[in-house]
Amino acid sequence: MRIERAYTVVTSPGRNFVTLKIVTESGTYGIGDATLNGREMAVVAYLEEHVIPALIGRDANRIEDIWHYLYRGAYWRRGPVTMTAIAAVDLALWDIKAKAADMPLYQLLGGKSRERVMTYAHCTGRDIESCLAEVETHIKLGYRAVRVQAGVPGIPTIYGVAKRQGERYEPADAELPAEHVWSTEKYLNHVPKLFAAVRERFGDDIHLLHDVHHRLTPIEAARLGKAVEPYHLFWLEDCVPAENQESFRLIRQHTTTPLAVGEVFNSIHDYRELLENQWIDYIRTPLSHGGGITHVRRIADLAGLYHVRTGFHGPTDLSPVCLGAAVHFDTWVPNFGIQEHMPHSAETDQVFPHDYRFEDGHFLVGEAPGHGVDIDEALAAQYPYKRASLPVNRLEDGTLWHW
Repeated sequence: MRIERAYTVVTSPGRNFVTLKIVTESGTYGIGDATLNGREMAVVAYLEEHVIPALIGRDANRIEDIWHYLYRGAYWRRGPVTMTAIAAVDLALWDIKAKAADMPLYQLLGGKSRERVMTYAHCTGRDIESCLAEVETHIKLGYRAVRVQAGVPGIPTIYGVAKRQGERYEPADAELPAEHVWSTEKYLNHVPKLFAAVRERFGDDIHLLHDVHHRLTPIEAARLGKAVEPYHLFWLEDCVPAENQESFRLIRQHTTTPLAVGEVFNSIHDYRELLENQWIDYIRTPLSHGGGITHVRRIADLAGLYHVRTGFHGPTDLSPVCLGAAVHFDTWVPNFGIQEHMPHSAETDQVFPHDYRFEDGHFLVGEAPGHGVDIDEALAAQYPYKRASLPVNRLEDGTLWHW
């Protein structure tokens, strides 16, 4: 089953998406997600100049061989652009292989480990009371897990919270990066009050999550983890920038709050110390940024040895292709934890028809051969690419900080 051609499709139905389509000589095709928020065109250039020419004529069945050819052949290995490009190829090849076998992807991976995939929703508000209203809305929709983020008094713009109540949150909102202001002390003083209010209003049965977004030092993260222990969070996400994996040792020594990390990771080597030392509880790398199914299943297998579970990144800047493949992976993987869920726009769902479905706070996997997600290329062409950048942060004194 030789690869006859491959090409990228760039579209922007509200968000920017890059899709790689691989077509075999028999006409069977597969698609992969090559989206990298704010760096989409860098991935497109890498795919078109270096990857696609090397794919033509290769046997699409040899997924493992192609993965290592692209990874080892890059010489300067890893990195977000390279691993996103490899992931796009890998997802498309698994899609082709499952279609050729006439079975849904989860069956090709090894079959179901569960009947449904638990998700968590994003609940935000400009203040605590409006955030509580969002939590109530999502509980009524069937969610049993919610990520809670609220505005902090004295900080005009904060991660995860829309500029106006009721709007969809969109961080990539300008051609060049906007500059936001950050105060760690104001944040640390406010967050425990938020979770106290959520528990008082909704009790102990709902799972609560929170994303710090890499903004604290290890000792500050330890303080926060300890402060929210009475509210028994499902996880505290991305407490610190994780280039120094040993940072998590200090956090772990001071709190029993579960820790999640990895949405910006792209390799098993980013996790090795964290897993071997049992400093984290959930891995977050999405299939589309971590080298695809071939590589992420190895990360999940390693994590399972240390009682660490999956909790895949799933914002709306990852296309339904990535989400659909993730639902199949989630359905199969033994050490599943939870799946992030931000609903795509109606326009996005029309461009990417799919057979996974959301029901009562859970995803249910589809039974179509492959990962069950396609792309309407004619409709995609009606939404041209628009450059959009993520913001940057500065402390109140002007020092550049982590966004």
